[in-house]
Amino acid sequence: MAPKQTLQSKYKLLSGHEIPVLGYGVYMIPPSSTEKVTLEALKVGFRHVDSAIMYRNEKGCGRAIQNSGLDRSDIFLTTKIPPESMGYDDTKRAIDSSLRQAGQEYFDLILIHAPYGGKEARLGSWRALVEAQKAGKTRSIGVSNYGIHHLEELEEYIQSGGGGEISVGQYELHPWLDHSDIAEWCQSRGIVVEAYSPLAHGTRFREPVLRSIGGKYDKSPAQVLIRWSLQMGFVPLPKSVTPKRIQENSEVFDFELDEEDMKSLDTGEYSPTDWDPTVDED
Repeated sequence: MAPKQTLQSKYKLLSGHEIPVLGYGVYMIPPSSTEKVTLEALKVGFRHVDSAIMYRNEKGCGRAIQNSGLDRSDIFLTTKIPPESMGYDDTKRAIDSSLRQAGQEYFDLILIHAPYGGKEARLGSWRALVEAQKAGKTRSIGVSNYGIHHLEELEEYIQSGGGGEISVGQYELHPWLDHSDIAEWCQSRGIVVEAYSPLAHGTRFREPVLRSIGGKYDKSPAQVLIRWSLQMGFVPLPKSVTPKRIQENSEVFDFELDEEDMKSLDTGEYSPTDWDPTVDED
């Protein structure tokens, strides 16, 4: 039987580094309040912060880490290369800019945010990430929103000498968008799957199935969704700016959904609440 997870539990990445099993997402958090709420998350016990250049709040995340009183090595910090910085040269510039913005010597993970720009740009960006990893600017690298055809393109490039390893694949994942084909592709190769928008932006909290399961365990709809994500083997990245909810989102390790619960959350529905670049044909 697998040991019970806690907020301190980690997965081993293909890069050899470790990633906490639960992260704090800062998508759509205003730059002016990012430091305060990220500090709150770190106070609660989160040790994994997921940011991106597109969010424009890397600086607040960096300040929270610096002012947390915690060792930098205890915190896992992610950023992402945006579509407008695709290609080798632009990605190199974006990495250095992000390190300055966040006031960091390194990131724990840098992802390509979306597979836009065409094959040459995608592979150029990957080459820049591999170089950044070798230079110590990031410990691990990966992709976000890549469809299987994009993943296979990258896998072929890596296997033919392109270098690096896909340590993480990040996707919108919840019971109404499980991307099971992509998740299985990644997990079968040892790639850790992260779930952004694991709460579906709160749009499903009134679903009868969530209320029923929540009542059974005396847990909120958000806690049920985070628990589902954990049991799917994902690393969920819930976002909240409310201290009470940040705390609540961390309290998901004292119960377990049974097989029937998990089955009832297998909706087969395809309802993105965000974009879905995985279907991009280019």
